[in-house]
Amino acid sequence: MLSEEEKAFIIYWEQNRVRQKRMFYQLLVGLPLGLLLALPILVNYLSGWDKRAVMVGNTQSNPLVLIIAVLAIAVFFSIFNRRHKWEMNEQRYLELKQAQEADVKTK
Repeated sequence: MLSEEEKAFIIYWEQNRVRQKRMFYQLLVGLPLGLLLALPILVNYLSGWDKRAVMVGNTQSNPLVLIIAVLAIAVFFSIFNRRHKWEMNEQRYLELKQAQEADVKTK
């Protein structure tokens, strides 16, 4: 027998599973968290707390490369995080559907 919370999740996931699987949605929803993860890297670089590291970094690398890398990290993390959450919800949905079908068969 499924609880009310589990039944509500089944209804919610049936309505939203296709929308949440789209990559654009995953990027849009997960990007703030990805930027929050990548922002300290950029702040650390721009703060210049270690003068020697800044001098070496400025002579050996292009700041544009760092910005592109930070954005790539943010995008990767946001999509990876949302896909993982989608997979976890999909697995829970399939398990609950299977339990629901087993309940129907036993009645």
